[in-house]
This record gives sequence, C-alpha cells and structure tokens, in this order.
Amino acid sequence: MEPMKPMEPMKPMEPMDGGDAWWPKDLGSPSSSGAQNGMRYAFFPDKQRLVVETDGKTKTYDTGDHAISGVQQANGGSATFSDAGGTVDLKDLKTVD
Repeated sequence: MEPMKPMEPMKPMEPMDGGDAWWPKDLGSPSSSGAQNGMRYAFFPDKQRLVVETDGKTKTYDTGDHAISGVQQANGGSATFSDAGGTVDLKDLKTVD
C-alpha cells in the first residue's frame, strides 16, 4: 500500500460574478431584483422602471412614484409588487416601449 500524498494547496476563491444583466443595459443596476415561479424582475427607482421577464419575454413598465421592493404571485400567474404604500398590481402599470 502506498502512503498518502499531501494535498495540493487550494487556490484563493474569486469573487462571484453577478451574471449577465438580462435587463436593458441603459438602466444600470437595479435597487432590487428577484425571481419567483418562472418570472424575474428588476426595479430601477432612478429611472422609474420595472423590468419583468416571464417565459423568456421581457417587458418594461413605468413605475411612477412607486418604490418596488418585492413580488408575490397568485396561482393564476398575476403579479403583485410590494410598495411602501401597499401593493401595486402589474396590470395597473403602463408598459414602456
């Protein structure tokens, strides 16, 4: 039986990559983002924009004065976003071209 060989030193860990941005690059970095049940979102308060991707299709919404901080989905797939003043239904936001 051969004696055990010493372990090689470990390389230092590199910082994790946040991944490629899936939202329009001109929006910058979101203040909040997340994903749930096949849908993901990113909120950009400085631009008053919410970007939502569902089934590979991306839509951008004008959020006006809303400060989006989270998302909930009903069984039917409709999305409701949390706001300091309560909730905001996605269908009530205006889409942006």
